[in-house]
Amino acid sequence: MMKLGYLLAIICLSPVWAQAEIYKAVDAEGHVTYSSAPIKGGKKIILEPLPTMASSPRGRTAASPEGFPKVDSTMQKGRDDTRRKILQDELDTEQKLLEESIQGLKDGEANPEVYKGQGGKTYRNVAKYEEKIKTLNEQVDLHKKNIEALKIELFKLK
Repeated sequence: MMKLGYLLAIICLSPVWAQAEIYKAVDAEGHVTYSSAPIKGGKKIILEPLPTMASSPRGRTAASPEGFPKVDSTMQKGRDDTRRKILQDELDTEQKLLEESIQGLKDGEANPEVYKGQGGKTYRNVAKYEEKIKTLNEQVDLHKKNIEALKIELFKLK
């Protein structure tokens, strides 16, 4: 039983044994077919092993190349604060635009589209009214989505 455990460990740890053979065939019309099993008219493709990277401590990637600009924590904090201020300003602007678009929707709903017919009689233009309300609703929805996206970005900074 112990030998079986060693055998399984060796098989799992051996990347060479894990590679599959790949075959490539091109038919008369130029269609390319790849397969893991030998195919008629196909040639075995020899693939070089993919380069692997050793894991670094704390899951970080390799160190920056020499001469690569570095940002100290004070400068990064300043950049983060600037980004936070920009996002907050954008959020404030979007909230004002949402309020204005909601008011515009209310005004649009309260003022139906009309036209004068023969003899001076007034008629409602339902199609024009519905198109106007649809456009105003889209503006409200757009500002709500923008506000939500900005709140998510601000939350990520905290």
